Amino acid sequence: MKKLEIIIKPEKLESLKTILEGCKVNGLMISNVMGYGNQKGYTQMYRGTKYNVNLLPKVKVETVVPKELADLIIDAVVKEINTGNYGDGKIFIYDVQDAVRIRTGEHGREAL
Repeated sequence: MKKLEIIIKPEKLESLKTILEGCKVNGLMISNVMGYGNQKGYTQMYRGTKYNVNLLPKVKVETVVPKELADLIIDAVVKEINTGNYGDGKIFIYDVQDAVRIRTGEHGREAL
């Protein structure tokens, strides 16, 4: 199993949810986060004063999927979410040793 941690712009969340639903992902967690990468934020003028805004709003979507589904999801996300601009986001991929459904005690894929 693989854990995918997908960090994107908030306006791309509905597109990502559509991709995940199309791949039959049956569980995900969504968090609002702040951060920056290569773009390093932006400079803004407010009442004649310059402000550096370096923490930008992002959305982090986490899901655990079977190994064979992970590559399909990653390819679809890169194809659909990509605008070619800084700040499109990142995908972090982790190996998951096991999962346990607390209600039934099921392990592994059955727990997903």
